[in-house]
Amino acid sequence: MSEQTGLRARKRERTRDAIGDAAVSLFLERGFDNVSVNEIAAAAEISKPTLFRYFPTKEDLVLHRFADHQGEAARVVRDRESGVGPVTALHRHFRAGLDRYDPVTGLNDHPAVVAFHRMVFSTPSLAGRLTQYQLEDEAALADALGEGVQARLRAAQVLAIQRVLARTNWQRIADGRTALDVHPEAVADAEEAFGRLR
Repeated sequence: MSEQTGLRARKRERTRDAIGDAAVSLFLERGFDNVSVNEIAAAAEISKPTLFRYFPTKEDLVLHRFADHQGEAARVVRDRESGVGPVTALHRHFRAGLDRYDPVTGLNDHPAVVAFHRMVFSTPSLAGRLTQYQLEDEAALADALGEGVQARLRAAQVLAIQRVLARTNWQRIADGRTALDVHPEAVADAEEAFGRLR
């Protein structure tokens, strides 16, 4: 990649982040359904067509924050050390996320993260779009696990476990507990869930 191409890519990524940040800020302030795409474009100081070049749907303005995790389970399986089973690798990865208080595990008590998750879980169009992301992840994980119905079933089970664990962790925090306080339960729940899967 040339220096010029790298510069353009970084500028594009900064623009994308700025648009997404402006949108999420407005959504958290006023609610997802109460903010128009025109208002987001105006806040980001871009045109509506430019906004749609970066984000094909209004829901993507929120869910782009999950983009770093797209295909993550499949990558964990493909990149695991020799001799480590797929479920063990996925369990270790999820556990490491808990220990980092990664928002994707639901174990993060920063007020903006808690509000962000509340918005996603309580807005039907966002929850629906998130399900689409999860189905894409499931297909990628199934491919990494092998062929046939067994790989698809295992992929669905793993991602369902991660989704339920993350939602449970978030709910405990949304109910007023701290991430530090919830951590031991979150780890124990993950141990039990992944243990049953093995």
